[in-house]
Amino acid sequence: MRTTAGSKLTRRSLTAALFFLTTITPAFARESGDPIALHWTEGAVSGFSNILSPDGKKVIGTIDFHQARTGDVIDAVRVARFADGSSDEDHATARVGKTLVTLRGRSIIRDTKGRVTVDLTIDVEKGRITGFSGLGKDRKEYDEKEALPGATYFGPLVFIAIKNFAANAEDGRVVFRTVVPTPSPRVIDMEVVPMEAATVSRPGIKIPTTRYALRPTVNVLIDPIIRMIAPETSFFVDKEEPPSLARFAGPRNYAGQMIRIE
Repeated sequence: MRTTAGSKLTRRSLTAALFFLTTITPAFARESGDPIALHWTEGAVSGFSNILSPDGKKVIGTIDFHQARTGDVIDAVRVARFADGSSDEDHATARVGKTLVTLRGRSIIRDTKGRVTVDLTIDVEKGRITGFSGLGKDRKEYDEKEALPGATYFGPLVFIAIKNFAANAEDGRVVFRTVVPTPSPRVIDMEVVPMEAATVSRPGIKIPTTRYALRPTVNVLIDPIIRMIAPETSFFVDKEEPPSLARFAGPRNYAGQMIRIE
């Protein structure tokens, strides 16, 4: 594990290395739809970790993450490579300062033969989603106009929103918009809700955490597509400052396959 910020990362901060770190900035009230306030300043980070089976007993892939900062803009790339040859790749660019404002992103999914089956480009500033899904006769092209506010988060930006939960919670939750490949692009609103205290065990150590649930704001019982793509997703966040991600347990790229990262 390594960081471009120069601090030594441990296995415990595994996916923590995936997303963040550094100092504190003032927070302020956030209204629905506004970008989240950043209590923690984003810096340059990189990390590498294993992807596990849901029970944590088998390594089924790896994640490589890089986040760079130039001025007030961060660029983050997260690539998940699986043992079967498939991969998921997420890019995100956002402006950081008092708030986290997403500018653009890209989501790429490759099958077990390395073929690109989904390639979506998300231009938040212009409210436009372009790209394709499928192979051969099943290929579909997309060029869609969508309402994408600055609080549109996906890929590695999601944990930044969770990390800054306390500075942004309204009625006990933080709501943001996201774009999900289903494989066609689908725009939905998600909410982050704190659940129970939980202990994450590592060799020789127990980490006290809070489990946060990430779920759609719509009723999944009346929307079969949402029910299919959004099974329960949990982020176990430790209680240190700044918070780090001790464990992720949820679907791989909303495709139904459950994975665990820690």
